[in-house]
Amino acid sequence: QVQLVESGGGLVQAGGSLRLSCGVSGNIIRINDMAWYRQPPEKQRDMVATITRAGSTEYADSVKGRFTISRDYAKNTVYLQMNSLKPEDTGVYYCRAEGTSWPLVRSFEVWGQGTLVTVSS
Repeated sequence: QVQLVESGGGLVQAGGSLRLSCGVSGNIIRINDMAWYRQPPEKQRDMVATITRAGSTEYADSVKGRFTISRDYAKNTVYLQMNSLKPEDTGVYYCRAEGTSWPLVRSFEVWGQGTLVTVSS
C-alpha cells in the first residue's frame, strides 16, 4: 500500500503565501513524477505543477512566476510554495505521485485526500 498525506492548506489574504506539503509512504521502491492539481469550486481538476524524478518542472500558465514545486527525495515529499496568491487560486489542492511499489514490483499512481486553500480578496 502506498499513501499520500497532504498538509498546509488554509485561509490567506490576497497577496499572501502558503506552502503545501505532500508526503508519500508505504511499500515504495521508486517515486517518479509528482504533481499538484487543484479543483476550484464547481470546476474541473487541473494540473498546477509537476516535477519529474530528475527535477524537471512544469507549471500551469496561471501560476508561473508565483508558485514553485520542489521535492525532498530523502523524505519522499513534494512541496508547493505559493506566493502572491490570488482569489482565483482558491480550491482544493491534490497531490499525485507515480512510481513503483513492492513486493510485486508494480507501478502505482496515488492521490492525496486534498487540502483546501482559500484566498480572500
